[in-house]
Amino acid sequence: MPARILVAEDDLKQAELIRRYLEREGHLTVVVHDGRAAIDEARRRSPDLLVLDVMMPKVDGLDVCRVLRADGDVPIIMLTARSTEDDLLLGLDLGADDYLTKPYNPRELVARVRTVLRRTRSRAEGEVYRVGELEIDPTRHEVRLSGRLVDVTPAEFKILACLSASPGRAFTRQQLLEHAFGFDHYVFDRTIDVHVMNLRKKIEPAPGTPSYLKTVYGVGYKLADKVVPDAS
Repeated sequence: MPARILVAEDDLKQAELIRRYLEREGHLTVVVHDGRAAIDEARRRSPDLLVLDVMMPKVDGLDVCRVLRADGDVPIIMLTARSTEDDLLLGLDLGADDYLTKPYNPRELVARVRTVLRRTRSRAEGEVYRVGELEIDPTRHEVRLSGRLVDVTPAEFKILACLSASPGRAFTRQQLLEHAFGFDHYVFDRTIDVHVMNLRKKIEPAPGTPSYLKTVYGVGYKLADKVVPDAS
């Protein structure tokens, strides 16, 4: 399904190559070459997806992501020459939906665009998931506990939304990265573990003995399909 895509890339040849590949897929593509223009165009055009280079003049890609995440939830694929674990964690926390390290094949970028669009459109149609006092609303992009809004990062929300789509199912860390974010080449076990640890502090009455976000030893994590009341 064609989409409106904004490409923010300061390398003119690379930007033109991306534009040609995306337009060949039928997407309406607009290209800008600095971070300030990316923010302005995203606010003006409300694109369906943003392809965002991290290293850009005027405003870098991380700050662009931070600003646009405060505005809304446009899907973002980040392009970067850096691929350390800290970069990945920062990109996830700022709300990136996928992360492609340079150099890359333009056909792979097109495939990632297709996957992110399909995943975000599917999430937008999702039903509210409830277990115990926990409520996850993919449409509103909200998490509530006992009726109170929980402040979660974009990365934390994506993990919960992924788990809540299949309650009771155990996901490996790699599956969570692939299903929730689309990352299938730069997998770090610690990436998911850090987010799960932070989530438990926010949603669990007793983070040390979680009721909602369960560890499946030797596998990964799952979201409980029911919560057994505390007998005490």
